[in-house]
Amino acid sequence: MTAYANFPGSRPRRLRTTPTMRRMVAETRLDPANLILPAFVREGIDAPVAISAMPGVHQHTLDTLRKAAVEAVTAGVSGIMLFGVPEDGKKDARGTAGTDPDGILQVALRAVREEVGDELVVMSDLCLDEFTDHGHCGVLDADGRVDNDATLERYAEMAQVQADAGAHVVGPSGMMDGQVGVIRDALDQTGHEDVSILAYTVKYSSAFYGPFREAVGSSLTGDRKTYQQDPANARESLRELALDLAEGADMVMVKPAGPYLDILAKVAESVDVPVAAYQISGEYAMIEAAAEKGWIDRDKAILESLTGIRRAGAQMILTYWATEAAQWLGRGRG
Repeated sequence: MTAYANFPGSRPRRLRTTPTMRRMVAETRLDPANLILPAFVREGIDAPVAISAMPGVHQHTLDTLRKAAVEAVTAGVSGIMLFGVPEDGKKDARGTAGTDPDGILQVALRAVREEVGDELVVMSDLCLDEFTDHGHCGVLDADGRVDNDATLERYAEMAQVQADAGAHVVGPSGMMDGQVGVIRDALDQTGHEDVSILAYTVKYSSAFYGPFREAVGSSLTGDRKTYQQDPANARESLRELALDLAEGADMVMVKPAGPYLDILAKVAESVDVPVAAYQISGEYAMIEAAAEKGWIDRDKAILESLTGIRRAGAQMILTYWATEAAQWLGRGRG
């Protein structure tokens, strides 16, 4: 024992003594309002279809999607991001089902807006990958490469039909150069000046997307490394950020979230617009799988992972646990 009577003079443990003390001095608050629910709606089914790699997540029918939206509102979730899964026979090289006003995604947008109005921020994935028979996020050229500028023309069309269908926010996720500017122009020129753009500013070519491919019935062959970012790069993210902001992004996103918290922190420190992060399918699947094995405490791991994303600077978190976690937080479990 030290001879100094006041040793140690500073005792950080004093602020950890009780649950109420820890809650009072917590530096990071996780709230239901921080959460956004990604949801899949599939054409041609009459009952939800379980996604095997994502226990507890389903491809919805229109009816069950409506119910999920109401549950999210009740739990205090702020938004819902919709992904459409068309019938295989409707996929083609240009992803025309994605710009069909009666395509599954547009039908789903109208259904959710009809159900919840403005009580939930209704967001729409603006990308071609779910609708193309080759599974890429854009139009291919004669050599089978994704044609950036031809793809932008398709994105402009998608933005208009999604806004017409009721999207409050469109989320361009294809990582095409110039996509935010083209989409902003398309929205403004068609009377949709109030529709926001959540730019997928930083989207890495990640191994953690695997379960998502099942969720959207992806037809992808090959990979997306020519347009999604290299996981080895950090400065590139800030370049993408500057471009998206200059083109008119209202909000920006980092995807995936957990493996890229350093990037998320850099982005959050650099901007004065809202920042989102997407806790993707592989992140979800790992926690669910480990919990199923009894290796971790599922509920605590979920909240810890979300708190870490929030602490790194995300004001909005897209997570498949959004409604469940919001219910916990509403009961004081956070």
